[in-house]
Amino acid sequence: MTTHLAPAEQALLDGIPTGLFIGGEWTDASAGGTFDVIDPSTGAVIRTIADATPDDGIRALDAAVAAQESWAATVPRVRSEILRRAFDLVQQHKEDLALLMTLEMGKPLAEARGEVVYGGEFLRWFSEEAVRISGRYGINPEGTGHMVVSQRPVGPSFFVTPWNFPFAMATRKIAPALAAGCTVVIKPPALTPLTTIFFTKLLEEAGLPKGVVNVVQTSKSSALSAPIIADPRLRKLSFTGSTEVGRKLIAQAAEGVLRVSMELGGNAPFVVFDDADLDKAVEGALLAKFRNIGQACTAANRFIVHEGVAEEFARKVTERVEAMKVGRGTEEGVAIGPLIDEGAVAKAEELVGDAVERGAKLLAGGKALDGIGTYYEPTVLTDVVAGSAILREEIFGPVLAISTFSTEEEAVRLANDTEYGLVSYVFTENLQRGQRMIDGLETGMMGLNVGVVSNAAAPFGGVKQSGVGREGGLEGIHEYLSTKYTLIPVS
Repeated sequence: MTTHLAPAEQALLDGIPTGLFIGGEWTDASAGGTFDVIDPSTGAVIRTIADATPDDGIRALDAAVAAQESWAATVPRVRSEILRRAFDLVQQHKEDLALLMTLEMGKPLAEARGEVVYGGEFLRWFSEEAVRISGRYGINPEGTGHMVVSQRPVGPSFFVTPWNFPFAMATRKIAPALAAGCTVVIKPPALTPLTTIFFTKLLEEAGLPKGVVNVVQTSKSSALSAPIIADPRLRKLSFTGSTEVGRKLIAQAAEGVLRVSMELGGNAPFVVFDDADLDKAVEGALLAKFRNIGQACTAANRFIVHEGVAEEFARKVTERVEAMKVGRGTEEGVAIGPLIDEGAVAKAEELVGDAVERGAKLLAGGKALDGIGTYYEPTVLTDVVAGSAILREEIFGPVLAISTFSTEEEAVRLANDTEYGLVSYVFTENLQRGQRMIDGLETGMMGLNVGVVSNAAAPFGGVKQSGVGREGGLEGIHEYLSTKYTLIPVS
């Protein structure tokens, strides 16, 4: 299918390299293969790019390995300044990056601009952390020697990033790796690879040496990833995506005892107590649920609302949802863009259908939109009963599902009743109750009276089957550093 693009959109797309980026050079795939990138708002092909083979993946790792020693030896200030120049270039090209994400992923342009701000902050934050890598020195307790504890880069790293936040997920991994002195092979998602490719051009312009970052997009992810992960020269694997795929990658990484960072699935509870400021809770709900069209691992998945305020909360949320404009992300005032593909629409339909069949009430939306593009109406369900698939599975769509509770203990039990533990949201005006929720909810992150928690200065990650490791914050750079202890005897 073809469709007309605005001149600015076509010019931006025409400037995107179509090749792989290996050893500082843009190159065709070794087998000459290509694949298409689709605009989900129209179903149209917007760019055809090189399709990497497993051999290309190993070539990229070769380049990263060749560059590792010199990059690790590059003084921290130089690494810092390259990251800072990359941040400055992102600011100069923020409109291009935002438009590109809207074209290939579908999110509203205003949200894409927000992602540029968020993703850019990882470059700035880790440019500052690069010069603060430190160790310690001191005499041992017995007084027989001096202990020197130092930090060294882990080594060549392989990144697999998701389609839903194509800019921020790339910078969140690349920035700390470069700050620590690690080289990188990154496999961007086949659905949204163009943003990573564009960002790589900016890294190149910022003065990043050849081979330090290598990009191998492919339509055959597992075939390319497996030999890279199995290569004994690789020392670090970082993945953001589903728990199902994450488990498989962890198993592959175990053979080489690789350091792993895994940011996996979520099933975030959004708990509203009867003492909550309901207007504040509604605003938080709209952010936590409908940001990125609901396609976020941090999206609120289960709205657990006190029975005394559930009806009013549902009414206020429904009023706001019914006013949301659905359309192509480039259109003025659009709040809900297309889902990423037809499979995502089918999943939303299946989950909503199951919930309604079990007795849930449909207050708004509830169906896919006819015509071109993969659109699903923003939807509100209430009276969702236990056992509904929508309470167990990650929705990844614009569907807000409400169930109720009567006591604080019940709220905690319902919130924790999941194998996942990425993020939770709690709305209460009671400080002591808020503290009990911080202690009682089994998640790696929590928003207390707020619907968005992500920040470059904060450690992002989960517990249970939502993953291991942290990205961002003071903790983020240590995922790319190994600790070395040296004993110097007292003479």
